[in-house]
Amino acid sequence: MHTVRLDSEETHTPTYSARSFSHPVPKFRLPSSGMDADAAYQLVHDELNLDGNPALNLASFVTSWMEPQANALAAETLDKNLIDQDEYPQTEMIHERVVSMVGRLFHAPTNRQPVGTATIGSSEAIMLGMLAHKRAWQERRRQASLDVERPNLVIGADVHTCWEKFANYFEVEPRVIPMAQDRFTIGPEEVKPLIDERTIAVAGVLGTTFTGQMDDLEGIDALLSELNAERGWKVPLHVDAASGGFVTPFSEPEMRWDFRLENVHSINVSNHKFGLVYPGMGTIVFRDSSDLPEDLVFHINYLGGDMPNYSLNFSRPSNSVILQYYTFLRLGAEGYRRIVSTVLSNAQALAAKLGKIDGLHLINDGSRFPIVAVSARDDRIDLMELSHRLRERGWIVPAYTLPPNAQQITVLRMVVRESFSRDMADMLAADVTKALHTLRQGASPASRPRKRIHC
Repeated sequence: MHTVRLDSEETHTPTYSARSFSHPVPKFRLPSSGMDADAAYQLVHDELNLDGNPALNLASFVTSWMEPQANALAAETLDKNLIDQDEYPQTEMIHERVVSMVGRLFHAPTNRQPVGTATIGSSEAIMLGMLAHKRAWQERRRQASLDVERPNLVIGADVHTCWEKFANYFEVEPRVIPMAQDRFTIGPEEVKPLIDERTIAVAGVLGTTFTGQMDDLEGIDALLSELNAERGWKVPLHVDAASGGFVTPFSEPEMRWDFRLENVHSINVSNHKFGLVYPGMGTIVFRDSSDLPEDLVFHINYLGGDMPNYSLNFSRPSNSVILQYYTFLRLGAEGYRRIVSTVLSNAQALAAKLGKIDGLHLINDGSRFPIVAVSARDDRIDLMELSHRLRERGWIVPAYTLPPNAQQITVLRMVVRESFSRDMADMLAADVTKALHTLRQGASPASRPRKRIHC
C-alpha cells in the first residue's frame, strides 16, 4: 500500500546533457506530453540500476535467472491472458499438463480425482486451499445441523505471513503455535491441544521461511488419523511446500510428506522458487475433486465457451505457466535432481565455512533445503549491523528476529539458488569474516529500524 503523493512536484531532470529529453518530467503525476521510446527506456533502465543485484540477493527464494530460450518464450507469450481458455486453447492444455505433472510429482492418489490450478504464487494457492477447506467444513456442519461460526485454523509461527492474511481476510481464527528458544517448527505434541470440532485444517510447512526447516508432517498426519477416527472429524492436513516442494522429491524421494500421507488433502508449491521459473507462479493441488466445493468454481462464457475458473483474480499472464512447461521438458526429473544436488552441495559448503567463523552458530546447515541460517553466539555481535555491512559489498542477506516465543533470537538467513556458485559461497564467507572483524574493532552500530522479512 502506497500513499498517493498529491503534494509532490518532484521531477526527473534531463540526463546525458539533454541528448534525449530537455525538460523535467514529473515523478508522481502523468506527464503532459510523452517522450521518445528510447529516452523513456533509458530513463527507466537507469533508475532500476539502483536496485540490488539479483545474483547477490540471498534474501529471496525466487528464481532470478533462466535460459535465453525461456526468455524468448516469455516475451512471445506476454500478450496471452491465461483466463482466455477459448481463445488460447493450447495454452490451457499446457496449464492442465503442468498441474498434472505437479500433482503426480506429489504422488496424487490414482484412486481419486485430483484437481488443481496454477496461481500467481503460494499466497494465492494457500488462500484458495483454505477457502475450500473452510467451505467444506461449513457444509459438513450444515448437514449435521450444527452452526458454522468461529472456524479456526491451526498453524505454527513458522508459517509465511500469507497465512495470517488468510485468517484476517476470510475471518478464520488463527491458532498459532509459538516457537520456543530451542524449537522453530511444530509437531503433533504442539498441534493436539489446539484442534477441535471447529478446525478447518492444520497446516504444516516443508521448508520454513524463517530457518529453512520442516515441520513433523508424518507425526501430525498420524495425530489427525487418530483424532479423526476417535471423534468423527474430517480435519485435513495442508502442506505448505512453497520452498521444499521442488527440492525434497528429488533429494529425498522416499520421504513421506505429500499425498502418501492419508490426511494430506491439499498441497501448495511456489513454482517460481525451486521450480526454476520467474515470478509469479504457484500451484495448488487437491487430493480429490470432492475437496474443492463446486460452488467455489465459477463458470463463465462471455469470453467464448464455458470456462471454469477458481482463482482470487481474473486476468493473469500465461507466460509463467508456459515457462514451467518449458523447464519441465528441458530438465526432466534427472535435470532437477542434478540442480537440487548442486544447490544443496553449495549450501552445505557455505554453511561449513560460516560454521567455522568464531561467534556464529549454525541453525540450518543446508543439508535438507538449500537454506543456511545462523545466529550469534556472542551477544556483542549485532547481526542486523552485519547484514548492513554485507550490503555495502553488494550482498543482500536479511537479518531478523524470530517470532514469539523465540523473539530474543536474531537470525541471518541465506537462500542458495541455482545461480549461486561455489566461488560466490567462498566470497560471501570471506566478506562475513571481514565484516565481523570490522565490527569487533569497535565500530559503533548505527541505530536502524528492524523490519520483518519479506520473500
